[in-house]
Amino acid sequence: MPILAILGLADPAGMDWGRLRALQYAQIVATSRVRMVVHAACALLVMWLYAGVAPAWIIGLFAAVLMGTLVLALRSDKEFSTDGQIRVGREQVLRRARTTGAVALAWCVPVAGFAVFGGDAERASTGLVLAVLILGSTLALGAAPMATAVFGGITGLAAIATFAWFGQFGAAMSMVVLLVAVAYGVTSVAHIHITASLAQAGVAEQSEVVSLLLREFEENEADWLWQIDLNRRIRGASPRFAFALGKPIEEVEGMPFLELISGEAWETGQFPPSLHDLADRLKRRESFSNLLVKVSIGREHRWWELSGTPILDNSGAYAGIRGVGSDVTEQRESSEKIAYLARYDTLTALPNRLMLTEALGDALRYAEQWRTRCAFLMIDLDRFKSVNDSLGHLVGDKLLAQVSARLKALMGESELCGRLGGDEFAIVIRDASDRGSLERVARSVIARLSQPYEVDHHTLYVGASVGSAIGPRDGNTVEELMRNADLALYRAKDDGGNEHRSYEPSLHANAEERRQLEFALRQALEKSEIELVYQPVVDSRTEAVVSFEALVRWNSAHHGPVSPGKFVPIAEDTRLIVPIGTWVLEQACREATRWPEHVRVAVNVSPEQLFEPDFASAVVRALTASGLDARRLELEVTESIFLRDPSVARASLEQVMALGCTVALDDFGIGYSSLGYLRKISFSTIKVDRSFVQGAAQNSAESLAIIRAVVAMADSLEMTTTAEGVESAEEAELIRKLGCTKIQGYYFGRPMQADDALKLFRRRRADVEERLRA
Repeated sequence: MPILAILGLADPAGMDWGRLRALQYAQIVATSRVRMVVHAACALLVMWLYAGVAPAWIIGLFAAVLMGTLVLALRSDKEFSTDGQIRVGREQVLRRARTTGAVALAWCVPVAGFAVFGGDAERASTGLVLAVLILGSTLALGAAPMATAVFGGITGLAAIATFAWFGQFGAAMSMVVLLVAVAYGVTSVAHIHITASLAQAGVAEQSEVVSLLLREFEENEADWLWQIDLNRRIRGASPRFAFALGKPIEEVEGMPFLELISGEAWETGQFPPSLHDLADRLKRRESFSNLLVKVSIGREHRWWELSGTPILDNSGAYAGIRGVGSDVTEQRESSEKIAYLARYDTLTALPNRLMLTEALGDALRYAEQWRTRCAFLMIDLDRFKSVNDSLGHLVGDKLLAQVSARLKALMGESELCGRLGGDEFAIVIRDASDRGSLERVARSVIARLSQPYEVDHHTLYVGASVGSAIGPRDGNTVEELMRNADLALYRAKDDGGNEHRSYEPSLHANAEERRQLEFALRQALEKSEIELVYQPVVDSRTEAVVSFEALVRWNSAHHGPVSPGKFVPIAEDTRLIVPIGTWVLEQACREATRWPEHVRVAVNVSPEQLFEPDFASAVVRALTASGLDARRLELEVTESIFLRDPSVARASLEQVMALGCTVALDDFGIGYSSLGYLRKISFSTIKVDRSFVQGAAQNSAESLAIIRAVVAMADSLEMTTTAEGVESAEEAELIRKLGCTKIQGYYFGRPMQADDALKLFRRRRADVEERLRA
C-alpha cells in the first residue's frame, strides 16, 4: 500500500480511498477530548518548569496560542464524524493537517522561545515533554498518520534545532532517532489499522446482508426456518414456522416436530410414506434437501418441502438439525392437475391418447414376455356429426360423456378404454389370449353404444364402428397396431358402419392403393384425365329424350379407368370434389348449349359442394360463361345433405332455385328417407333407385308398393318421377304402367360421349324428316 496513499496525499486506482480515509480519521473523533486533556497537562508542566525563569508575558502568550489552536483542532475533528459520512476527501485531510500544524507551531514557542531563558535542564525537560506528546500522538492517531507526521515533524525539527544551537548534540540525536522510530511506527500502525478496518467493515457488511436476507426470508409468505434438538423437539421456532403450524410460538416451542406435522396419524401410527422418510432421515441425523413431505395441520393436509443440516456444537458433537421449509401445496396440486390433464381427457374423464399409447406399449411388452396376445380396438361413432351439426356442440359433448360412461361400464379387469379425440374412442385389452374375447368386447360395445340416448329432452341414436388389431400378430409396435386398427375401422365404416372388422394384411394394399389414387387424383384435372359422359333420360310415354345426366369419369394415366365408386369417396374425403364438381358444372352447362332447347342437363352435387359458401356463385358463373338458360339446369342431391346442416342445405338450394334451376332428389328410399325433406324444399323430380326397379321386375311386393307410393306422393306434390336402372323392354313397360314420368337406364342408352349424345338428336331429326318426306 503506497505511503502517500496512507498519508492521504495520493489516490491510487483500484481502491475506494475516500472510504478508507473515513475509517482512518474516525479515530480522531474518538480521541479528541483525551488529546485536549493531554495537551493541557503537558502545557501546564512546561509553564511550571519555566515559571520564574521566562517572562510571564511569553508564558501567557504560549498558553493563549495553544488554547486557540486546540479549539480549532477540536472543531476540525467534528468534520470527521461518521454520522452519515462514509467518505473523506483529500481536501479534508489537508485541512486537518493545517490545524495540526498550527498546534505544532504553538508548541514551538516553549521549545525555541523558552529555551533562551532556561538552562540545559529546562531544555531537556521540555524535549522530554515534547517526546511524550509525539509518542502519544503516535498511539492516539496512529490510524491517521498525517496528523502525527505533521505534529512530530514540526515540533521535532524545532527541538533538534534548539538542542543543536545550544550544543546539546546528544539530545538532538535522541530526537532524530525518536522521529525516525515514530515515522516507521506510525506508518506500520496505519497500514495495520487500515487492513483491520477493511476486514471489520467487510464482516459488518456481510453480517448486515445476512441479517437482511434472513429477515426477508422470515417475512416471506411461504418460507420459514426450523430447528430441532437432540430429542427432535422444536427449538428457536420462528414466527413464520409457528404460523405454518397454525399455533402460537409458545405452544410450538419444545414440542416434538413429528407430532406437530403428523396430525391424527400420531395417534393411529398410520403415517404417509413421506413422513416415514423424514423420520428416518432425522433418526440417522443426515442432511437432506428439497424433501417433499405430506403433513397434517389440524384437519388439513398440506405438502411441505423441507431441507435440513445437522448442527454441531463447539466440541463437534451432534446438537440437532436446522433447516428451511416452504409450503408447496399449491404447486403440488398444480403439478398433479397438469399431470392429470396430460393423461386424461377433460370432457369424458377417460384416459387420453397419451395414456392409451402407454397402456398399449405395456400390453405389448407383457404379451412378448409371457407369449400371450393383446388387442387394440378403435371405435368411431356413426352419425355423430349429424348430431353436432343439427343440435350443436354442447349436446354433442353431453352425448360423448354418456358414450364414455357406457364404455367404462363395459370394461373388465384387463381392459382400458379411452378417448383418442373427437368421436373416436379406443380400448386396450391387456390379455386377449381367448380368441372369442375380442369379438365379445367389440359386439358388446356396438350393441351398448347403439342404444338410444336422452340428452336435453332429445332422443338420439348413434351407432359404433369398430376396427381391431391383435398384438404382436398384427404389429410389434404401438404405432403399427394403432395404424392397423385404424385400417380395420376404415373398412368397417366403408361396409356401412355399426360393424366390427379385424385387421387383415390386404387392408394395407387397399390403403396404399387409396393413397396412390389420392395422389393421382390431385393432378387429374391438370392432366385432363377427368371427362364427362352423358346418360339419356326419356319420357316414359313418348320415349323422347328430355334430359341427360352428366356423369364424371376418370381415365388415369397410371391406373387406367377408375370407377366412380372408388375415386368419388376419395374426392369427398379430401375435398377435391369441390374443384372437380365446379369443373363438371361448367363443362356440362357448356355442352348442353349444343342440344335442343327443351333438353335439360342434370348434374350431381356433392354435400361438400353444397356447403361451400360460394356454391350459388359457382352456379351463376357456369351459367353465365356457357350462356345456358337456368331452367335447363337440374341439380341432383341425395338425402345425406340434410344430415349435416339442414338449414344451410336448404338455403343453398333455395338460392339456385331462385335463379330458375330445378332440383332433383336422387336415390330416394334407400337412405334416411323423410317426408319432411319434401315438405321443406320444392323438388322438381324424385328419382326412384334402381334397386326398387329391379325388385319390381322380379315381382317383389315391397318394391312395387314403394314405387306406387312414391309415384302417388310425387303426383300429389306436382313432382315428376324418374325410374333408374331400366335395362329391358319389359322393365320399361312395367315402369310405364306404375306411372313413372321418366325412365333412365341401359335400355334407352348407356353413358356416352358428348358427340354421341349430340348424334342422338341428329338421328332423331333425320328420322322425323324422313317420315315427313314419306
